[in-house]
Amino acid sequence: MAELLLEIFSEEIPARMQARAAEDLLRMVTEGLSKNGLTFEAAKSYVTPRRLVLVVEGLPVAGPDVSEEKRGPRVGAPEQAMAGFLASTGMSLDQLEQRDTGKGVFYFAIINKKGRPTVEAARDVIETVLADFPWPKSQRWGANSVRWVRPLQSILCLFDSQVVPVSFGPITAGNVSRGHRFLAPAEFQVKDFADYAAKLAAAKVMLDPVERRHSILRQAEEAAAREGFALRVDDGLLAEVTGLVELPNVMVGTIDDTFMAVPQEVLITSMRSHQKYFSALKADGSLAPRFLVVSNMETTDDGRAVVAGNQRVLRARLSDAAFFWDTDRKARLDSRLPKLAERLFYAKLGTMADKVERMAKLARHLTAFVQGAGADDAERAARLAKADLSTEMVGEFPELQGIMGRYYALHDGEKPAVADSIAGHYAPQGPSDAVPTAPLTICAALADKIDSLVGFFAIDEKPTGSKDPFALRRAALGVIRLVVENNLRLPLFTLFQFAHSLYPAGVLASDPKMVANDLLDFFADRLKVHLKEKGVRHDLVNAVFALGDEDDLVRLLARVDALAEFLRSDDGANLLIAYRRAANIVKIEEKKDGTSFAGPVDLSKLEQAEEKALAQALAPVRESLAHALKAENFADAMAALARLRQPVDQFFDKVTVNADTADLRVNRLKLLSEIGAAMGEVADFAKVEG
Repeated sequence: MAELLLEIFSEEIPARMQARAAEDLLRMVTEGLSKNGLTFEAAKSYVTPRRLVLVVEGLPVAGPDVSEEKRGPRVGAPEQAMAGFLASTGMSLDQLEQRDTGKGVFYFAIINKKGRPTVEAARDVIETVLADFPWPKSQRWGANSVRWVRPLQSILCLFDSQVVPVSFGPITAGNVSRGHRFLAPAEFQVKDFADYAAKLAAAKVMLDPVERRHSILRQAEEAAAREGFALRVDDGLLAEVTGLVELPNVMVGTIDDTFMAVPQEVLITSMRSHQKYFSALKADGSLAPRFLVVSNMETTDDGRAVVAGNQRVLRARLSDAAFFWDTDRKARLDSRLPKLAERLFYAKLGTMADKVERMAKLARHLTAFVQGAGADDAERAARLAKADLSTEMVGEFPELQGIMGRYYALHDGEKPAVADSIAGHYAPQGPSDAVPTAPLTICAALADKIDSLVGFFAIDEKPTGSKDPFALRRAALGVIRLVVENNLRLPLFTLFQFAHSLYPAGVLASDPKMVANDLLDFFADRLKVHLKEKGVRHDLVNAVFALGDEDDLVRLLARVDALAEFLRSDDGANLLIAYRRAANIVKIEEKKDGTSFAGPVDLSKLEQAEEKALAQALAPVRESLAHALKAENFADAMAALARLRQPVDQFFDKVTVNADTADLRVNRLKLLSEIGAAMGEVADFAKVEG
């Protein structure tokens, strides 16, 4: 058994592409080897900024021998047919076998092929992988016709310590690699992966990205602790920086005190976006006047020159941020609202100014359903929610929208609750994002999301398959979480129609009720996904949704919870079985007779005690159900249903439904239909699985 080692050495691979590239290389090469009949014991890929590496262990030196059988012409066939078959197999007539197949005697050729050398198969597989590699973006370089993410410099490819002659464009593989660009740029020869890894480590390259990540995190935490602070955790930045260095060396710099008056979100964003610096925090969670830079160098002066250079660059960056901060505060936030008319929301839905006006009216309307939200304050909060899009700071750092609006609103003397709603109205933006609980923020967040959902659905720009360019699934999930987690009793159907009416006449040609119905169906699908992630059975959601005309999510979920609890009980489980039995009998007999058995039972035609007991039980149960459902006491509704278990069980034990007497049979089928009707007031039990 032997080892295959591949290194593809290039200019710097973008950090965001590295992890996927390593996965693709591993998958594509191992799949190619498997298709050639080559098994292996283990395979692993690695990536650094300048190299993609794959090692496959336990490969045979050649593929397995293959025996192939071909059936030829019938014995006695024309000479021309025989000649063609012999030519296709490369065999002579005396090498063929004759067999009686039961349909005549035929010639058979047994072709034995020696296993293909692994080195040949590996070469073909790797060359195919290089040609078909799925980079998100790639380029040609020089006069070459081949493409790669960045210009290739060399390929190292060894099988059993021998060079595999892989060719790609102008490059032919060898047994040579190089170390760190600055600290150890000299070439070195390689025998196998162990030799490669050892020489690479000596050449100042940390090959394993997991090891680099852990090293960066450990060094950063220790460096921050030495300064008396804590590292601000940033997994996204950590992943990116891991892909920027081959030899991580964390150093600490100081932020000038003059910049510490700028909001800490601005400083953190500027350092993160422009310089890839980590931030440090004080014990109270506020920003410390330190930054951590991950260098790709070893220094002889403990990093003083590197830190000094980074501090100079950071001063320039933060000077720009401080300038934006000072400039933006010279104008009131509300004075920027007219500028929103110059910013398009969507071609068919108007400008951002149009959207803000709709949001303001919708937020005022929502205060009727959000306890503690004043109408004037909600309207003000929604009207200012997008104003910071016209500021210099948000123009430079779009990720600070909302956050800067809050700072500027507080500076202008707006109410704190109004200012907070500007920062919070984008939430929740994902399943892990916290849901706003402040009344004004809830109104602004709902207004923003509902306006977008109604508008895009009205112009038929709905999500399709995996495509959702306007993030409408996320918006719908945001509305669901805002409603459910804040226990809001929102009539979504009428609310969607109200939002539709806020668009000027002629802008939306669609029917408001149709849009509202489409949105409710969309919300039903999103709610099922949301509840499934929380462990709620999707069939119970389907059973309640099937009742129709339900747009109050809080009431719907209360019904689902009560149904789940009911079905976990013995009464519920047994009554479900009885319901199915009754429904199946009625369905079969209705199909046979071509009629419906819905309708009142004729009590005078009841003969047996068990059917009389069931009929007598149904009336008070349905009355109790009506009262419980009207009061939205779904636990009591389920308890009322549970009272049917005993009479239903006794009915099926003692009563023959398909009696010989026609009137008696019809009456009993109506009684079974009554069971389904009673249970159908709570949920569509036909949708319940299991």
